[in-house]
Amino acid sequence: MKLRLGVLTAAALVVGLFIGLMLRAQPTAQREGPESRALRAADGKPNLNGVWQVMNTANWNIQDHPAQPGPYPHLLGASFYVPPGKGVVDGNEIPYQPWALEKRKENFAKRMVMDTEDLRVGDPEAKCYLPGVPRATYMPYPFQIIQGTSKILIAYEFAHADRVIHLDKVDPRPYLAVDSWMGHSEGRWEGDTLVVDVRGLIDQTWFDRAGNFHSDALHVVERYTPIGRDALMYEATIEDPKVFTRPWKMSMPVYRHLEKDAKINEVQCVEFAEPFMYGTISLPPLK
Repeated sequence: MKLRLGVLTAAALVVGLFIGLMLRAQPTAQREGPESRALRAADGKPNLNGVWQVMNTANWNIQDHPAQPGPYPHLLGASFYVPPGKGVVDGNEIPYQPWALEKRKENFAKRMVMDTEDLRVGDPEAKCYLPGVPRATYMPYPFQIIQGTSKILIAYEFAHADRVIHLDKVDPRPYLAVDSWMGHSEGRWEGDTLVVDVRGLIDQTWFDRAGNFHSDALHVVERYTPIGRDALMYEATIEDPKVFTRPWKMSMPVYRHLEKDAKINEVQCVEFAEPFMYGTISLPPLK
């Protein structure tokens, strides 16, 4: 009798262990609990309020890239090196037109060059220009979403950039009459996904520090989809017939800051950029 009970106990342990392993192996979506469901706003839509940030190296290069030395290794050593990273472009291919691919290579070669005769030369980030869309999302700084029922404000830490996503009907003509750094954003909900249509973007922003660029014909469609309480999947479809042969897409997860006092700080970088841009005619550098 004791032997039989022992066999049954051992069998129960094996079955329990097997079930436990099976449950552990199940995808998160199949084991969804209260901790993995998206937070909801008062109107039932996903609650995107909070401070968010990516965890990737897309700002250095949106395509796959190895570690590389910084701009002045003979002076700065390993400081400011390019960290290796996996790209965020679907298929890792950007479909440049032939002339645009050459321009991208030229941009990369001159990314740290300052030409006072042509301020379009060099990475706009180094000059503290507003980052544009979608680059503002994946710079190595947090951004804050303040969500309303008719409008959503996104405030970015870098260079005081911000934009309003209009969920209500607005006349886009005043906004699109003149291109701007952050463009004009119109949003809508498709189920739990916030879809944002961005037009009217100026042609002086880059996608990254590697020289990937666009023209004033850029049209971006963003998608913010909750994949848990504190994570979003961000997707941006890029269309620019002046530069690319077809539309293409990038995607990445974005994470909510969980610190009790999470907030964005002030990156007022204009005074840091003045010596780089204007040399001896600029104000004395900050100490």
